[in-house]
Amino acid sequence: MKKIFKSMLGIIQSYTDDTPKTPLHVGEVMSCWTAFAIFKEAQIFYKMALNTTEDKPLKNIAQDIFDGSVEDWNKLQDFLIKEGVQLPPTSQAKPDSTPSEIPLGVKLTDDEIANGIALKLAAVNMLCASTISQSTRTDVGMMFLKIQTNVLMYSTELKTLMEKRSWLKTPPYYLPPGAPTQKP
Repeated sequence: MKKIFKSMLGIIQSYTDDTPKTPLHVGEVMSCWTAFAIFKEAQIFYKMALNTTEDKPLKNIAQDIFDGSVEDWNKLQDFLIKEGVQLPPTSQAKPDSTPSEIPLGVKLTDDEIANGIALKLAAVNMLCASTISQSTRTDVGMMFLKIQTNVLMYSTELKTLMEKRSWLKTPPYYLPPGAPTQKP
């Protein structure tokens, strides 16, 4: 799956133009500024997940997502500074700790961690799609397409783990009147 996403991204990127860049429009600035803040806040949750869980597969996925988020955040930071956009205030990073140091009344379960990460990935996916559709500058659209491609890869891996562990929250099935009452 990862190879497919990366191949598609490479094909799309080969069609981008290198024409002189116009200034960012207000929608692009707002999207970049918002993404910058969201990524930093999400990193705090991912770090908390790494400090809390002892589940190896979940820890590996959380580490990959954390590393990818830091990489994307750094690219956004460099981009915003280069474009002269003031950076938003963000929360301080959390220090490393071990799961045994966290009191039980505060410690999240692996289920809660996985679902929290899934919600953050879903929010970033929607922000990326919105930004891509609103961008007039190719470099902004491509930057968010790359981020979205990574988010989709992480989401696929996380969803597989969540299904395997019965952590995936599924809405009730909709069975219209007259339809068989059997669940899939």
